[in-house]
Amino acid sequence: MLQSLTSNSCVRLIQSNRSSWYFFFLVLGYVLYLIFGALVFSAVELPYEDLLRDELRKVKDQFLQENECLSEERLEEFLVKALEASNYGVSVLNNATSNWNWDFTSALFFASTVLSTTGYGHTVPLSDGGKAFCIIYSIIGIPFTLLFLTAVVQRIMVYSSRRPVMYIHTRWGFSKQVVALVHALALGFITVSCFFFIPAAVFSALEEDWNFLESFYFCFISLSTIGLGDYVPGEGYNQKFRELYKIGITFYLLLGLIAMLVVLETFCELEELKQFRKIFYIKKVKEEDHLNILEHDQLSFSSVSDRTPSMKEDKLNEPFVEVPPLSYNATDGSINR
Repeated sequence: MLQSLTSNSCVRLIQSNRSSWYFFFLVLGYVLYLIFGALVFSAVELPYEDLLRDELRKVKDQFLQENECLSEERLEEFLVKALEASNYGVSVLNNATSNWNWDFTSALFFASTVLSTTGYGHTVPLSDGGKAFCIIYSIIGIPFTLLFLTAVVQRIMVYSSRRPVMYIHTRWGFSKQVVALVHALALGFITVSCFFFIPAAVFSALEEDWNFLESFYFCFISLSTIGLGDYVPGEGYNQKFRELYKIGITFYLLLGLIAMLVVLETFCELEELKQFRKIFYIKKVKEEDHLNILEHDQLSFSSVSDRTPSMKEDKLNEPFVEVPPLSYNATDGSINR
């Protein structure tokens, strides 16, 4: 008997706090997913890092052997300065000196990556004034960009998602949920084709050192605003039409980001995903709202009821008004009261 009561109380406790339990498992799943990603990246990339370190060490030792007049300390100083300059987007290589990082087209590309929070990191402000302006520019520009993207996506959603779904639903009588799901999948396929596969093929043809996988990797990292910066187009030696190429990439990133947001918003409006998201949210307690409404109505009624007797008392306490006697003239000329 005691065990059944205990089990019933546990079941009631779980059911009453179902949303909290779902949220707990959501947080736990997210932490486990982070750990899983760290383990996979470490297992895959660590051997390549060790191999690269060994190769660099061998190249360095061979260079010192071939140039005995150069000490290791002087070489270390040169490499430190070269790497520090490389972190700021400045290279000491002869084939990279012709590419400027802060001409107008490069600065426009940098501004677009800052406002979209992509931030490749291949080019950064060098001066203190540039760093200060970047902070102020981002504080104003990032909310401005969010407002701009929200307004654009809201207008596009009306013509790309809501109206087509409603038209097919009312015209042919298909289920609205089924039509919305098929439409979302079709829109996602079109977006992936137009902003991932086709641009990846173009980048693999224009960039000499990129294959299709690396180009597709750049498209995904850019449009998802991850922006690792290991692949940046238009930075090759003697890039043809570099200024026009940079402007085209800037517009591609902006249009691709808008397309990604439209697809995400379309999927978020699916009824199945709405129901799935609700299990992690805190439910509104309707009983408390009902009690508040009742208390408000009771207070209002009591105030009115309290006001009514006072009005009656005021009327009773009003002084009597003497009505003057009526008089009229009789036919015989006498005055009657």
